[in-house]
Amino acid sequence: MNNERPQENSDSHRRLEQAYKTEKPRFLARLRAAGRSLEEAEDIVHDVYAETMERLHLAANIHNLPAWINSLFTRRLIEAWRHERVRAASGETDVTEDTLREIISGVGLDPQNGFVRESLIDALNDALRALPAAQRRVVEAQVFGGLTFREIAEATGESIDTLSARKRYALRNLTRALRYWIEE
Repeated sequence: MNNERPQENSDSHRRLEQAYKTEKPRFLARLRAAGRSLEEAEDIVHDVYAETMERLHLAANIHNLPAWINSLFTRRLIEAWRHERVRAASGETDVTEDTLREIISGVGLDPQNGFVRESLIDALNDALRALPAAQRRVVEAQVFGGLTFREIAEATGESIDTLSARKRYALRNLTRALRYWIEE
């Protein structure tokens, strides 16, 4: 039985790799047609394939792997659509770094002010602790460790695309958390 397991994983890995190579353009086109930017579409494709890699042991039992992956994309699109509806209903929007600077200066917060700076650092630390672990590790490695995506990828074995997506998600989460801090 132990001899079959590595063979199953090898076959599953090969099938997944083949599905990724042949189906990625079609999946990207589908996501773009659903209104996603190229960056978002690539992030979703990468996330779905990374999720599938984590469940590689299940792939051996799936006869039509591209169809199964397509169902994962459908779920992701539905989740994104629901999330966007909730965000729109609550009035939430993404805030860019420039907008955040404008908000801080417009409210009269001077980052040089000791109290404001300490409060901002506390809020930022709280927001960092609230991040998913994978996102937090990328931000910490780059910001505090001074590492590049390539260096992090070599150390962790994860792709640069995955690390980049995690950082992008982390920055969105941090921006939202700091916006709430400013509004309080």
